[in-house]
Formats: sequence, structure tokens, C-alpha cells
Amino acid sequence: MRAALLAPALVLAALAAGPAAAAEEARVALVIGNAAYRDSPLVNPVNDAKAISAALRAAGFEVIERHNQGATDMRRAIREFGEKLRGKGAGLFYFAGHGVQVNGRNFLIPANADIKYEDEIEDQSVDVSLVLGKMESAKARINLVILDACRNNPFARGSRSAQQGLAAMEAPIGSLIAYATSPGQVASDGLGRNGLYTQHLVREIERPGLKVEDVF
Repeated sequence: MRAALLAPALVLAALAAGPAAAAEEARVALVIGNAAYRDSPLVNPVNDAKAISAALRAAGFEVIERHNQGATDMRRAIREFGEKLRGKGAGLFYFAGHGVQVNGRNFLIPANADIKYEDEIEDQSVDVSLVLGKMESAKARINLVILDACRNNPFARGSRSAQQGLAAMEAPIGSLIAYATSPGQVASDGLGRNGLYTQHLVREIERPGLKVEDVF
């Protein structure tokens, strides 16, 4: 767990370097936690989103925080995030909930999804590439995408191409994609108030760290 957390923790520490750094460049974060799934509800994503949002606000981020969002609401929040990020120094996207990979593409599952078959995932879910596209268009100095979304895939039964965990993705220049576990593996929802990944992540955000340039 510790090794898997090292890279995102260092970057978060750099982004969360304190009020002085925040005053020098504006930072925007979009945090989404989806837990109220009809067929496979989760315990911790909303708590995780609240904890991450509080830590980021304390670190000087403007945070757009959303819970139990449907597909349309998620896309609207991503658009709002992209608009606010334009001209800013740093952007961060965090998602906790169900995420699946299909044919090498990663999809975030909305809370109101009604998915029975693999061929419905693309239509009813949100492709992570949408977030990456908005970040790239906004041209912030640095971007971080954190996906605590590789919990057990409830839609993989009987599927030929929907696999466990999330697929590795190519990050645009100046960006980092952090996963709660290794690509293709499944993360734990945790037994406490927060998921295991987020428990560690929140602690790391508040620690002083290296400059962003040193991390990259």
C-alpha cells in the first residue's frame, strides 16, 4: 500500500504546499463520491469525497464537491471544472465509486446507472478521457487525476471485455494519473469510515513536500 501511494502522495504534498503557494497560483479540484448504487452499493465513497474535499480546501484549492451523481450531473460537473480550470495553475480530479474498464477504456459509473449488459456501459457511464480532455484544454500548469474507482466490477459477470480493475492510461504532458491500486487489480472499500487508499491520502496531503517540478 505504501509503495502504491508514494507518487500521488508526493504530488499532492507539492500541490498542497500551503497558503503561500496557493496565493501564487490558483488551484481547482473536482471531487465526486458515488456510493448509492442500486445493485452494488458502496459504503465509503461519499465519506472519502468529503474527507478529500476538506483537506484540499485547507490546502488552498477551490473545490467542486459532488455526491451520488447521475451521468448527466457528472458531465455537467466536469464541464464546470474545465471552465474554472482555465488560466489556473493546478487542477485535480478525484473520483471514488465504481469504475470499470472495457476494451482498454476506463469508465466511471454514475450512481443512477442501470447497466445490465456490457454494451450499455459506454452509453450510461462517463469515460475518464472526458476529464483528461477538459484538463488538457484548460492548459493548467499541472493536473492530477486520482481514481479510487477500481472496486469490484459488478458488471463483469458474463462479459468478454469488461475486466477487473482499471486499465493503465497514457497521461498528457504535465499530468499524473494515480490509481488506488495497480491497473487491473481491485481496491478495497475499507472497513472504517474511509477507504484504505483515501485514509492514507488525506494524511499525506497535509505533509510538506517537494516542488511539483521535483516530483515530475
